[in-house]
Amino acid sequence: MKNTILLLVLIFPAVQLFGQHDKKDKTKQTETTKPFVLGVIDEIQSKELGEKRTLNIYLPEGYDRNDSIHYPVIYLLDGSANEDFIHIVGLVQFYNFEWINQLPKSIVVGIANVDRRRDFTFPSTHKAKIALPTAGHSDKFISFLEKELQPYIGAHYKTNQDKTIIGQSLGGLLATEVLLKKPTLFNKYIIISPSLWWDNGSLLEQNSAVLAADFAQQTDIYIAVGKEGLTPTEIPRVMEVDANLLADKLKGAKSKAVKVFFDYLPLENHATIMHLAVSNAFKWLYPVTVKE
Repeated sequence: MKNTILLLVLIFPAVQLFGQHDKKDKTKQTETTKPFVLGVIDEIQSKELGEKRTLNIYLPEGYDRNDSIHYPVIYLLDGSANEDFIHIVGLVQFYNFEWINQLPKSIVVGIANVDRRRDFTFPSTHKAKIALPTAGHSDKFISFLEKELQPYIGAHYKTNQDKTIIGQSLGGLLATEVLLKKPTLFNKYIIISPSLWWDNGSLLEQNSAVLAADFAQQTDIYIAVGKEGLTPTEIPRVMEVDANLLADKLKGAKSKAVKVFFDYLPLENHATIMHLAVSNAFKWLYPVTVKE
């Protein structure tokens, strides 16, 4: 795999100097402009996917490859710079502030998309597939997560065993599929507005090791849905109902190692739910004990 590290920068325009218009002052103004560094960009060549993939990576304040500290990793689906990477990193940084200290300092790995419909869906024959001609290859993407991405991040960054995945919409479908088929890939799942209508809800019938009494890995599962209505299937499905069914299925797990929280956010819709839901998930996953 090829590791290419580039700076991910946001450039803020220089502030206009009131009443100063001569060339000398304009030169000084330009010289004070500096890049605002948010993180790094890695590129990884994937054999599983047969393509190069971009990773947007946020390293927490104080990260030093020469010290002994190792960090949890948050893997973010839809992690392009123009998708969810920047605002999720903002939440992580906010909850890392020492006067808040809600969340342990964490590495965020935003997985930039190439074809999310291809990567986040499993094979299906229902009519929604017609509108998504490249869909149905989540098996390769899950192999990429397991065999390439996690080992790559573990080899190049200072990580511990705490691994979270965040997915919304089709990303929530993918996170649910991982949970049910390969539950030990992550120990924390943040599943938001999952598109469980895919393949007429067949994933809700999936049996899973996570439901068995002998499932030993501590696994925390946060599921959120807003007021989102009907979905594009032959038999209309309601997003809220499907999310409830998933939560109920998982709450039926026989292992005490599995914990589930269902969060209904009726004031949010499919477009607005992501930020609030992730914020709520962090609060549930890492409760702050109030000292009296």
